[in-house]
Amino acid sequence: MQLTDYIRTIPDFPKQGISYKDITPLLLNPEACEFAVSEFIKGLDNKPVDKVVGIESRGFLFGMLLAKALGVGFIPIRKPKKLPGKTISQSYDLEYGSDTIEIHEDDVQKGDRILLHDDLLATGGTAAAACQLIDKLGGEITQVNFIIELDVLEGRKHLPKDKVNSLLHY
Repeated sequence: MQLTDYIRTIPDFPKQGISYKDITPLLLNPEACEFAVSEFIKGLDNKPVDKVVGIESRGFLFGMLLAKALGVGFIPIRKPKKLPGKTISQSYDLEYGSDTIEIHEDDVQKGDRILLHDDLLATGGTAAAACQLIDKLGGEITQVNFIIELDVLEGRKHLPKDKVNSLLHY
């Protein structure tokens, strides 16, 4: 199966000059979703995982599927003031400005082996901030998964060395 057949490119979205990679066709096809999950699991090379962490919001989609397939819990990382319990936060720089993400402070326990998931790796800022949150709580990153990686933006250089697994490269 060719996962690229299930990725749609939308020119000039969300703004002029951006070629948005839309995973909606992938989500619409159960066989393609199942194939993607199996490819992610194969990419783990039997590395142990205690919990899956997904980054808001599209990281929740396959993050939940991966957690279910691995038989482990799922932890959401969200934008500020979206989680009801006590949280810790991490700010990070964007191309024009900054943003912040949060996680419940008691969701990751010291020594938890974490599979982090998001749909797209661009500059790596959000994923790097998520890794910092996990590290602050004592978790250990087993792997960082993405459906799509935009290689030209070199986002993987901001993430744990040799722990990035992307199914598609553009």
